[in-house]
Amino acid sequence: MDVFSPVTRTHCPYCALQCGMELHAEADGAGTRLRVAGWDAFPVNKGALCLKGATATEVLNPAVRLTSPLIRRTADAELEPASWDEALDFTAQRLKAIAAEHGRDAVGVFGGGGLTHEKAYSLGKFARVVLQTPHIDYNGRFCMSAAAAASQRAFGVDRGLPFPLADVAHTDVILLVGSNLADTMPPALRYLTAQRENGGRLIVVDPRRTRTAEQADLHLQPVPGTDAALAAGLLHVLIAEHLVDEEFVAARTSGFEEVRAEAQRWWPERVEAVCGVPAGDVRAAARMFAGGGSGGSGGAGGAGTGRAGTGMVLTARGTEQQADGADAVNAWINLALAAGKAGRPYCGYGAITGQGNGQGGREHGQKADQLPGYRKITDPAAREYVASVWGVSADALPGPGRPAVELLASCGTDIRALLVAGSNPVVSAPDADFVTSRLRALEFLAVCDVVLSETAALADVVFPVTQWAEETGSMTNLEGRVLLRRQAVTPPDGVRSDLLVMGGLAERLGWPKFLTSPAEIFDELALASAGGVADYSGLSHERLDATSEGAGLHWPCPTPDHPGTPRMFLDAFGTPDGLARFVPVACEPAGEEPCADFPYRLTTGRVLAQYQSGAQTRRVRALNKAEPGPFVQLHPDLAAALAVGEGDPVRVTSRRGTAVAAALISDGIRPDTVFMPFHWAGPGKANALTRRTTDPVSGMPAFKTAAVRLEAAE
Repeated sequence: MDVFSPVTRTHCPYCALQCGMELHAEADGAGTRLRVAGWDAFPVNKGALCLKGATATEVLNPAVRLTSPLIRRTADAELEPASWDEALDFTAQRLKAIAAEHGRDAVGVFGGGGLTHEKAYSLGKFARVVLQTPHIDYNGRFCMSAAAAASQRAFGVDRGLPFPLADVAHTDVILLVGSNLADTMPPALRYLTAQRENGGRLIVVDPRRTRTAEQADLHLQPVPGTDAALAAGLLHVLIAEHLVDEEFVAARTSGFEEVRAEAQRWWPERVEAVCGVPAGDVRAAARMFAGGGSGGSGGAGGAGTGRAGTGMVLTARGTEQQADGADAVNAWINLALAAGKAGRPYCGYGAITGQGNGQGGREHGQKADQLPGYRKITDPAAREYVASVWGVSADALPGPGRPAVELLASCGTDIRALLVAGSNPVVSAPDADFVTSRLRALEFLAVCDVVLSETAALADVVFPVTQWAEETGSMTNLEGRVLLRRQAVTPPDGVRSDLLVMGGLAERLGWPKFLTSPAEIFDELALASAGGVADYSGLSHERLDATSEGAGLHWPCPTPDHPGTPRMFLDAFGTPDGLARFVPVACEPAGEEPCADFPYRLTTGRVLAQYQSGAQTRRVRALNKAEPGPFVQLHPDLAAALAVGEGDPVRVTSRRGTAVAAALISDGIRPDTVFMPFHWAGPGKANALTRRTTDPVSGMPAFKTAAVRLEAAE
């Protein structure tokens, strides 16, 4: 491969930390290879990398990835290599023919939270301008949509962390809900360690005793799906024990009285009966969060005051991926607001974004109901403005489309053709076998991917596309920091950017001037975002490249001389009157309840050495050695009842499907709950068991709650 520079500073291709890394070009007997090293000056990870980041260059190897377009020439044929012109011509012809026969709404687009801003923006523009279809959504709907909806309701703005990650080390008390940072974002764990060293306290809410939970001062293990009730119980204690920050509530919030009335119903003993968390622990957690911290270095209270000066609530998928995900998150936000832990330094609510560009991916147009700049697609003024940037009539722009679960479910019926970019729903979608059947029912499926994923293997056309080190593009990390990922090497012959795929299709569909240059696309994105909630109009590739030590800038950044906004809400929240909103929520369990046929609860999640659907990480030898396959984590009492030992195969069955994986016996999980990681296809596919039930506010699927039965498998 051709290397652009002996050392290239860029960012990891995986999670939303977007850790800074250096790629060093080194010659060996086989040619030139890239060695990964930490980028010590980058402020987020300061040189630290997890095993996934350290081995990321292995997926650049042509032996493990696609290097030629593939076509399935007849329905029963195998995929075979084709030229780029043939693949683009065939795809454009099929899209045009299906739209002509069934209408433009019969064509859909499904994107990914790992796509750069330039790709996500272009995908939204391609769907709405070239295809003129409303049906575009992305797998970020599976990641942060519940937290996004909750933040919009409470604060008027959705930005994962409205403060830099570094602030976490300086707060008195952290309430970490549904996150196992030790496995999902190992370099971020240093901030929790620093917080403890500074005298702070950590409360972890998780049905499992994870490596992160083991660091906690207090670990609460609720029944999956009962998070809203648990949060209401903590709020009840604040009210009953006069720990509410009444001055903050009066000055900077609205709507508390209705929330106060609901919380009165959730006394700790009732919470214990519903959530399985001892009433004493409910009281202890509430007191610690509101006033019992020992005082951290950043707090206004400090040791001996009897009140924690500062605090944060941080949520992740464990509480968000539920049928009441948005309400559950708002219940935790209500707790933070009642305690006065928002809108001031070292305080606030934040969502720990999962995918690399999960934040930017929805800000700029690949979400069913949004236009660039986080504008609502139903807002007439937003439609007029974005249409003017795109050079089309606002009336020509379609309205909102279907959220991800509905979009995939309608494949083969209402939607006859689908273009997928950067996603592998055959493994990652809820009720994945049903989704697979829907994709098979399509008249036409085209997939852009780096590798032949399980979804790409079903396609009629597969486009081999560039990946992180082979292209320049921008991302937004979990703290709203906009970064430039720099190209380090040329892609293999036969591989092109997704941007060129869209440009080639657009030209064949009558739009010859569709932008394909990343820098030009970003400039147009910045213009399209101007005046929106997520305003990037003061940014450019040139400015991001020139930032000190490549640290990037936090949005909103509305002018070329604006310094960016690392900390939001210090003066006012993003609502019309500047006040944060308490949101009343129903706090009843929202899970699929166990019964005689399905007596146990399944929850899912990630492991350290694999990532998302595993399409890329399962091709890295070191990662497979560290985490070779799926497993079922279960309590020793449950294992004894099933007569299974460590490593024995266990069959897990839900109302939707069956999976078989090895038993991992641990007393770190509730006896009524089992856990499976979701990175694998085949017999151990966890998402064959999960539910398509979605949160009515956000469209988030209920991945974390499913009723199952278990038995020893042969």
